[in-house]
Amino acid sequence: MARGWESKSVEAQQEDASRTSMPEKPCLSREETDRLRQKESLRLSLQRVAQELEQSQNVRHRTMLEQAQADLQRKIAELDA
Repeated sequence: MARGWESKSVEAQQEDASRTSMPEKPCLSREETDRLRQKESLRLSLQRVAQELEQSQNVRHRTMLEQAQADLQRKIAELDA
């Protein structure tokens, strides 16, 4: 029986330690969360376009990708402002 109480005490101490060691995340509003999610999505799209641009051989396809890249960069800049 003593071991059961002892292990519960250790569990409680470990929980307290993990709570105090984790940094508090700032509470973000719904709008801020949506903006961060949208920005991350745009960033990933930009990364994909850049990879396709590296591999593309067709001039027309490269032109389309360059336009898409410029558009994504513009949208990211708008979100940063």
